Amino acid sequence: MAKVILQPIGELREKLLGDDEWSAQHARMSELNADLDQKRAEVRDGWGAKYADRVRGKGKLPTWDRIEQLKDPGTPVLPIGTLVNHGRTFGNRTSPGAGVVTAFIRVHGRWTVVIANDNTVASGSWWPQTPEKIQRAQEIALSMRLPVIYLVDCSGLYLPEQATTFPGRRGAGAIFRMNSLLSAEGVPQIAGVHGDCIAGGGYMPIISDVVYMTEQAYMVIAGAALIKGAKSQNMTSLGIGGADVHVHLSRCADHRVPDDEVLIQRIRDEIQRLPGGAEAYYRYGAEPAPPRLPATDLDGLFPVDHRHGYDAYQVLARLTDHSLFWEVYPETGREMICGVGRVNGLYAGFIINNPGLTPHPVHRGVQRPGGILFREGIAKISQFSRACNDDGIPLIWLQDISGFDIGLEAEKQGLLGYGSSLIYTNSTNRVPMFTVLLRKASGAGYYAMAGLPYRPVLQLGTPITRLAVMEGRTLAIGAFRTKLDDEFNIAATDEAEIEKVREGMQQVEDRITSDMDPVKAASQMDIDEVIHPGEIRTYLEAAVTMAYQSIGYRRIKNPRIWSLHDLSVLS
Repeated sequence: MAKVILQPIGELREKLLGDDEWSAQHARMSELNADLDQKRAEVRDGWGAKYADRVRGKGKLPTWDRIEQLKDPGTPVLPIGTLVNHGRTFGNRTSPGAGVVTAFIRVHGRWTVVIANDNTVASGSWWPQTPEKIQRAQEIALSMRLPVIYLVDCSGLYLPEQATTFPGRRGAGAIFRMNSLLSAEGVPQIAGVHGDCIAGGGYMPIISDVVYMTEQAYMVIAGAALIKGAKSQNMTSLGIGGADVHVHLSRCADHRVPDDEVLIQRIRDEIQRLPGGAEAYYRYGAEPAPPRLPATDLDGLFPVDHRHGYDAYQVLARLTDHSLFWEVYPETGREMICGVGRVNGLYAGFIINNPGLTPHPVHRGVQRPGGILFREGIAKISQFSRACNDDGIPLIWLQDISGFDIGLEAEKQGLLGYGSSLIYTNSTNRVPMFTVLLRKASGAGYYAMAGLPYRPVLQLGTPITRLAVMEGRTLAIGAFRTKLDDEFNIAATDEAEIEKVREGMQQVEDRITSDMDPVKAASQMDIDEVIHPGEIRTYLEAAVTMAYQSIGYRRIKNPRIWSLHDLSVLS
């Protein structure tokens, strides 16, 4: 019988790093984490206490209070898309989180996706990127068949910005298409209508399996303000499309409840009626366990200088249960590490860049820089990715990559072809894939290692993520190549000319470095969520558990018949 033999990896932090080095690295990350936490808090506050009080004055709960009551007590809320629209203004207005909360929460032990309009931000209006953010959450739910809960309190499009939210391929109407696709695949959708539900906000809950309305809620194609004669006839939006109409006459809603608290309890009851999760079945007798080495160590393991390497095994040791790991192809392509560990008692495949120096496979005594894809490493992770897909093992990609190898040897070895093979594999995989951008995510290497264009279920970043084609200094050298000699020194004798080139190169470098900011990437939805390194394990626990929660929609082999065993023997 083939067995999965997991081996202990990793060392205690005290043996790994000296106190001074650890303190410097931990202090730097703590500073970045604190800045991130402040940005998170600003989003959670919406437009501030004044608007939250206004919501309460209407007899309703602010959105975050609804979510807190909806989730299981003592369990975390894991947001996605927190920083969408961060730093952007529309006229004199901001839209924290694009005016909608999307998150993973547990309800009666099941992971769900909640999509909740933030009623403290322009009455839950849809801003630029709000439709895209909602659709992203729906895509995640569809990919893993997770129940979707809509907490609807939406006054429709924020009309001054309608040109960017209404017409496009990913415009507001695509939300309803995703509603339909979720329904067609049998993914449970439950909607609670809490208040204003105008135009698109009115369409969003309709395709759900069950729709609840409070007595304060209404759903209308157009509010009373747009109906001719409404004012003289004393018509209100509540009278036009309240629970009286939609529960008892139109049948567009199923149940009416007195208030938010009762509605949330009814949604919890609906989730409880669903079949239980299958994750315990797929643990094959194992129990969930934390890493032997604490995941919070990751807040101090990464060097302050992004050009310096570190031991990638130490990262894996702080992500896998008991810090145990089965490495596949350990002697091949050592610039890449791949293998299997458990997360929350469930098997997951890991692929991580090794940023340290590694031995050249042919030239003895020669070492090659890590964080680069060479032929052997590409072939290794391509085969591993295919095997995980065949075996039904969710894949976790941990990126710290500078790109592909370049030069004459790389071209002679056909790296274009090997890279294409890896891209084909990841483009056609059906197994859930999750990508974490630990540090560098550069060039075509970012694509090849299941970057966002290759549809991972979730892509996470950290405060030190650097997402770009190339580093700023490298790009500046390329932009000013005609002004430099073979050693990349400025090829001029005139001091004024030298200073002009130097300033130009610095401006390019500074601009590119600014563009690499992970918060900016998250603001434009190139990263789903920026998290502390010490939070990676928490998100992966949820992600891997979700990958096994529903059954019958993808292949999951029992470990005795994994293709990985064949690879291990043949290698």
